[in-house]
Amino acid sequence: MLKNRFLLLYLLVVAITLVFFLSKAIGNEKPTIVVVIKDLDTQYFQLLKAGAEKGFQDFGVNGKVIAPSVDSEEVLQKYMLHNTLEQNPDALIVAPLNSNVIPILKEFQKKSIPVLLVDSDESWENKTSYIGTNNFELGRVGGMLLASQLQPGDRVAIIAGNMSHPISADRVNGAKKSLEDIGIGIAVEKIGLPNETNVVKEVTETILYNHPDVKGVLAVTDIMALGAFESLKEQGLHMPVIGADGINDMIELVEEGELPGTVAQNPYDMGYLSVEAAMKVINGEKVESNIDSGVDIIIKGNAQQRLDFQKKLLD
Repeated sequence: MLKNRFLLLYLLVVAITLVFFLSKAIGNEKPTIVVVIKDLDTQYFQLLKAGAEKGFQDFGVNGKVIAPSVDSEEVLQKYMLHNTLEQNPDALIVAPLNSNVIPILKEFQKKSIPVLLVDSDESWENKTSYIGTNNFELGRVGGMLLASQLQPGDRVAIIAGNMSHPISADRVNGAKKSLEDIGIGIAVEKIGLPNETNVVKEVTETILYNHPDVKGVLAVTDIMALGAFESLKEQGLHMPVIGADGINDMIELVEEGELPGTVAQNPYDMGYLSVEAAMKVINGEKVESNIDSGVDIIIKGNAQQRLDFQKKLLD
């Protein structure tokens, strides 16, 4: 009787062990992917989070999206990356605040954890892939959209952030290329500005005072474009203002006919595509080193559709 009990116990242990290894072999244990982004306070990154979470659902991922608060962003993002490293995820997706996080990303590489960059690219040769916008193309399309509202020989103002940052620099250079190709002059460039509506509003007032011949404004973000628009409206002036990103406030002005259009990134697609790419890497597949999430032109004809889509995701 005792031998039979030991035999049953032995067979039970063997069965449990076989079930465990078989479940891993057939993929019942979900891979873990952590997405570390810049914030969760802005519409843009809320949409990116929604796209990543849809990817978790569709691809069977045990995933989470985390981000620092607005205060002490860089310090908190570094802390989050260190904490994530200790958890040994199957893949890391990160929207780096700046290149200062690269030493931490190298630690993931040492553990053979693939690192995919989303939204913001960095010149780090060992990244697995970059998923995001071609910002030169975004600027070029924005310049074309602005030029379509003007005549050759007209002059415009360009408003941008720090040109040492590749996103601002690429967008400005893309815009200047298309404007100059079409014969639109650059009256003034105001660069190094914070991405704040009130600051840009004041700067726009100065631009219009010093350059009364300006016929349009191109800003590298929609938040900046909204500041320029508010300044023009207060002065009773009407001219095209083109921004970039595709936030709801800007799209609403396009739908209302206040502005001719805007050019939009696709943060939802970025989030989804980054999870899809991470899963391919986990499964031993190769992915492109650069995955372009595309640029959309938003005008009166498609503004409401885009607005409804984004509002649904943000509810």
